[in-house]
Amino acid sequence: MCGSPSIVSDVMTHTVAAVGRRAPFKEIVQLMQDWRVSALPVVEGEGRVVGVVSEADMLPKEELRDVPDTARPHPRRPVDAAKAEATVANDLMSSPAVTVRANATLAEAARVMAREGVERLPVVDRTGLLEGIVSRAGLLKIFLRDDENIAEEVRHEIVPSLFPPPESAIRVEVRDGVVTLTGRTRDPAMVPVAARLVQAVEGVVDVQFDLARDTGY
Repeated sequence: MCGSPSIVSDVMTHTVAAVGRRAPFKEIVQLMQDWRVSALPVVEGEGRVVGVVSEADMLPKEELRDVPDTARPHPRRPVDAAKAEATVANDLMSSPAVTVRANATLAEAARVMAREGVERLPVVDRTGLLEGIVSRAGLLKIFLRDDENIAEEVRHEIVPSLFPPPESAIRVEVRDGVVTLTGRTRDPAMVPVAARLVQAVEGVVDVQFDLARDTGY
């Protein structure tokens, strides 16, 4: 894992439940229950992802089912009203689907999830065919990386390039993903650079410094 960021293919689920455009409402609900997921890719043909249907897409049917017919479509919520009337995936799904490639970094996938406000992303190949799915929980797996493994990467990949000998004697300790660098440095300007590089290491939760300026050189 040293030297390169983990990518989506490292943490994605390869076995994925999906539905076709004509999948009926109740079948979708049952599949979500069976697979314990909150969203399903909608595919066509050989597996090209054309949309995603989520619990949020389906809740309007329950939310608006008691609204009198004279009140439909709801004047302030035309999309919800349309989905409340939908009976198949094609009319329920959000399209185009927000997807990610298997070779995207975990940071890239996390940014897409945050920007789009979704909890999982279909993983597709360059032609749009479904390859798997990555969830928020999957992205968090990187923080299970062993502390000593993180420390070894920081010691060998970052410290020598920023704090060359004899400063390479700077100590690196990691506890619960928090990296602490202690020692002395001739160039305090390297500290913020080190902070950025260490924070980018897989599994790092935070970075702390206890570096004094060395004026003995």
